[in-house]
Amino acid sequence: MNLTNSEITAKAELSLRKKFKKSIWCRFTKGINEYELIQPNDRIAVCISGGKDSMLMAKLFQELKRHDKFPFEVEFIVMDPGYNHENRCKIIENAEKLSVPINIFESDIFSSVTHIEKNPCYICARMRRGFLYNKAKELKCNKIALGHHFDDVIETILMGMLYGGQVQTMMPKLHSTNFEGMELIRPMYLIREADIKHWCSYNELDFIQCACRFTETCSDVREDGHSVSKRMEIKSLIAQMKKINPQVEKNIFRSVENVNLSTIIAYKSGGEVHNFLDKYDK
Repeated sequence: MNLTNSEITAKAELSLRKKFKKSIWCRFTKGINEYELIQPNDRIAVCISGGKDSMLMAKLFQELKRHDKFPFEVEFIVMDPGYNHENRCKIIENAEKLSVPINIFESDIFSSVTHIEKNPCYICARMRRGFLYNKAKELKCNKIALGHHFDDVIETILMGMLYGGQVQTMMPKLHSTNFEGMELIRPMYLIREADIKHWCSYNELDFIQCACRFTETCSDVREDGHSVSKRMEIKSLIAQMKKINPQVEKNIFRSVENVNLSTIIAYKSGGEVHNFLDKYDK
């Protein structure tokens, strides 16, 4: 049976209040409260890429607005960095299905990074964020919200250690260094990717995957369509480790909450490097 858009919206919203209340809604509100992500009178640009994570985040913000515990405003923005026609239409179609009033604006980032050989994904991400901050300021927002989730966080921790030789994580919020008065928040910080996928399948929702032109033409793509990226390697590694230790994901996350500086050889703070020898004989 084909549902109307209003029926699809109602089903998706009800599932967040009922079936997925503990796994998604409560983790969303816990992240907001624990990391103090939203303050009264904030005006937040909810950044939607068209994928499952950001579309769910939009619905969670709508649900939060309905609770009306403190005043804040949201703008649902979609930057089109050069999507193909099919992907752009898919984003608009899903926004209509879920009753999310999106504000679309264009950039030409994909074309700009197509011929960059070194770190095109990093440069693309930086450029995208700059465009999002600019649009948010234009809409008089003081924060942008991105849809990174728990799995993104722990994968970033391991990527930093194994490929970057450093201990760092994806922070739940950051002050912008280039846009004064602006802040980036990640309200999906504690939500598991498996639960996001479950919510999508339960509500029979289909969102765009990676819409990047670079991966469409990249030779480093497997036959199943997935890019053989470092993040995919880390995701696979964590899955293998989980078979041996079911707590491994939680432990990776907790490792950056339980840093003991007295057992660290060196660390950076405020741009300065501190070595354990500095105070060793004191």
